[in-house]
Formats: sequence, structure tokens, C-alpha cells
Amino acid sequence: MSIFKRVSSILRSQKQEPTQPPTFNPLEDSRVGDIVNVDLEEYVISGKVEYFDRGFPPHRYAYYLQNGKNIQCLIIEKGRTMDCFLCSFVEGALDDPNDVPTRLEFDGEATFELEFHRNDMTRIEGNTDFRNNDEIIFWRYFGPDSRFFFLQWQDGKFIALEGERTPGNQIKFLKSMP
Repeated sequence: MSIFKRVSSILRSQKQEPTQPPTFNPLEDSRVGDIVNVDLEEYVISGKVEYFDRGFPPHRYAYYLQNGKNIQCLIIEKGRTMDCFLCSFVEGALDDPNDVPTRLEFDGEATFELEFHRNDMTRIEGNTDFRNNDEIIFWRYFGPDSRFFFLQWQDGKFIALEGERTPGNQIKFLKSMP
């Protein structure tokens, strides 16, 4: 093998492969200030909560959506598919996370059954109801007519949400300029 072939093979081996640009998944990677269009209504993301287990990537996202004075919450859960829920905040009172029932009666018209609950860690951005890097308990209930009820507890504070499943193809994200 000649010296020129050796030098050319060394130069070829040190050549860097072109890197792929990182993929952007708007359901996971949207940020505060981005615009979200859900069911033909536009919102600005005013807060974001990422739920994760220590050492693992996030498995649930909650986007606080603001349209004027109206604030809604878009919950996105990762699984085999992305489950999306557009929710409204509900007023109520509970004192202890140990007293959370498995069956909830809502306004005397709907009964919700506990589907699951779990403990997660949170990472927040913007205006939310929770603290960053703290443990949270999350309950999800299912009810009639594809309605869902969510309870969240962190350090003595309960947040209740009621909403419906929304198909992911009806949610459009528009990135804000940095």
C-alpha cells in the first residue's frame, strides 16, 4: 500500500458524517409564548409542566393555555399514541391526598371512576400552579360521554380539571420567534 493511499484513507476516516437536525415534536417541544389552535380557537401557552420519573424522559405534558382571561389546560400523555385532553379548571376542596376517593360525583350529573394514579416529578416553565423539581401526585378519572377528570396534588394544594379527549390532529402549534 502506498503512502498516498494510507493518507487518503486516514483523511476519509476522519471526515465527519453530516448530522441530522433534531426532530421537533410540537406536542412535546412547544414552549411558553407559542400559539396553539384547538378546535378553531387560538391560545397562547402561558405555562408548561413536564411530568417524569427520575432518570426517564417526560411521559406527560400540561400546557396552560390563555385566551384573554380564559385559561384552559391541554394535557398530553405519551403512550402507544398521544392522548390529548382539553380541560377546564374546576373549583373544589380536598384537604388530604389520602382522602381522594375512587369514585367522584360531579355536579350531581356525572360519576367519574378512578382509572389510575401515580407519583411523578415536575419540571415547569412559565406560569403554572406547581413548583419545579418537586413531587406531585396525579389521579385520572374517566366518566360518561368521553369526559375525564384529573386531580393533581403538590405540597398541600389540589388542582382539579375536567375535560374531554381531543384528537391530536385538531391541535395545531405555531412557534413563536425567539
